[in-house]
Amino acid sequence: MFVENCEQVTCRLFKSGAGEFIFSEVMDLKELLSGNEAIARGAYEAGVTVAAAYPGTPSTEILENFSRYPGVYAEWAPNEKVALEVGIGASLAGARTLVAMKHVGVNVAADPLLTFAYTGVNGGFVLVSADDPGMHSSQNEQDNRHYARFAKIPLLEPGDSQEAKEMVGLALDISEQFDTPVMLRTTTRVAHSQGLVEIGGRSPRELRPYKKDPQKYLMVPAFARLRRNALEKRLALLKEYAEKSPLNFIEWRDKSIGVITSGISYQYVREALPEASVLKLGMTNPLPEAVIRRFAAGVKRLIVVEELEPFIQDQVSAMGIAATGKGFIPNSGELDTGILARKFSEAGILKPPVKTAAEGSARPEAPAAPGRPPVMCPGCPHRGLFYALKKLKLTVTGDIGCYTLSGLPPLEAMDCCICMGASIGAAHGVSKANPAMSGSTVAVIGDSTFLHSGVTGLLNMVYNNGSGTVIILDNRTTAMTGHQHHPGTGSTLMGTAAPAVDLETLVQALGVKRVRVVNPLDLAKTQAVLREETTAGEPSVVISRCPCVLLTRAAKPAVRVEKDKCIGCKVCIQLGCPSISMQDRKALVDPVSCTGCGLCVQVCQEGALVKGGDADA
Repeated sequence: MFVENCEQVTCRLFKSGAGEFIFSEVMDLKELLSGNEAIARGAYEAGVTVAAAYPGTPSTEILENFSRYPGVYAEWAPNEKVALEVGIGASLAGARTLVAMKHVGVNVAADPLLTFAYTGVNGGFVLVSADDPGMHSSQNEQDNRHYARFAKIPLLEPGDSQEAKEMVGLALDISEQFDTPVMLRTTTRVAHSQGLVEIGGRSPRELRPYKKDPQKYLMVPAFARLRRNALEKRLALLKEYAEKSPLNFIEWRDKSIGVITSGISYQYVREALPEASVLKLGMTNPLPEAVIRRFAAGVKRLIVVEELEPFIQDQVSAMGIAATGKGFIPNSGELDTGILARKFSEAGILKPPVKTAAEGSARPEAPAAPGRPPVMCPGCPHRGLFYALKKLKLTVTGDIGCYTLSGLPPLEAMDCCICMGASIGAAHGVSKANPAMSGSTVAVIGDSTFLHSGVTGLLNMVYNNGSGTVIILDNRTTAMTGHQHHPGTGSTLMGTAAPAVDLETLVQALGVKRVRVVNPLDLAKTQAVLREETTAGEPSVVISRCPCVLLTRAAKPAVRVEKDKCIGCKVCIQLGCPSISMQDRKALVDPVSCTGCGLCVQVCQEGALVKGGDADA
């Protein structure tokens, strides 16, 4: 694809430093791929043989798709730090490697990442950071472009699926040419939007020979000081490369307005300001200062359009170039064409649309679609556990997973949620700060999250003579991101059998003497065990074990409503089950979605809800 009046061609024409095309085999074939699918394809075509990740929206599908290609190895690691370390080892052994994670995962992996920037690579290495503007599935909103600048590593930003595929190959070329890990930063819209992608053949890559080199890879202070100097020299070379890279190109149009942009924002700019001149930056660290200055000198008014932080704008301003952008474009949430058009209009860059007589006439607007807040699924085993916690009026420090939804009405059974694994440390901190709360505070954490970063929190609680109760919600999967395997499921990403962690044995090995297992669908037993353990005065673990209902697909006959007994008390509604509603002041159970778990039968004091059979007409 060529762009008219463009100084350089778009990403379709990437070449390696040696001048040859990235892919040795060219196929006249296009497929409709999401950005994540395209990244997986790009990794396969560019000769990646090892990939590691921890599942996290919006990055999860990258590894799921890559693992299906022949001749490659892919794994789910227990957490992002381990995934990055596996990738580092594979790179040092000479393999082209990809590691993927969502934006908060880079926080977990930051320790090895910043040192890996010092050592450099052997085989090409690309780290995919999938940011989540708008927090569609995340606990915070952060701009990971700052990580690339912090680590002083190259940063590439695709704007569509085609670029996502091709930038993987180019990132690996840059990695090997400049001896550096490279960050490929995507966002939710790029990761999950689909576009036509040109499919090429795989370019097999031989393992680069491994050479023992302690001064390069052994980061003791004396050697690290040498590598610190090498890092600065590499950054200077990367700045020269950025000035010539085809990733950064100018589209000259109307020169009264010039826009600097990157990633998905480029698509919005082209729709909202189709006549404006545009400098599209595909490589945003280091920035091509000379190209930016040349573009700025060629336009009357310079605007920077970017999602989240003024990452580019602040650096452009530091160059002494007058540029606007974040003065009227929001620095939180996702952008889209409509938001940009409105903000450009408010800033006087676009004229407000003129309504015709027909458009100005009174016409009723279509009613907005009702909101549909996320809820736990019908039959979800977590529902019974959190109903019990609410009944016992316990303070609950929470964690990341489907069960976080229990903090919302009507259950409202979770007090806080910070990050992966934080629940146990938080509960321990509560009890140490306020011993009176010790017997009424519990930590809840999923099985995958516990193995991700909860083990050390529990170890800390035991070691420091804590007295809290930890509840592991063992639903046998990583449910929130789409049922991925983890070390407790007995299978790997590649589908091979694996040892499954025995949670009871693991927590006992950490020093926990009180370990109980409950079925959360048995409310009476669950409440009884929780009462006992929260008053034990020593560390205890309750394993709430019941597989995710979406995994088993098992459903008993739907609950029947005996309407003559229903008094409309709405106690069953307090479960927050989407299968239960009220009609004519009587409970109504949807026979299609009800799984027959029986929780509502247990909470109904009037005997109006009965197991089995179809609901009354």
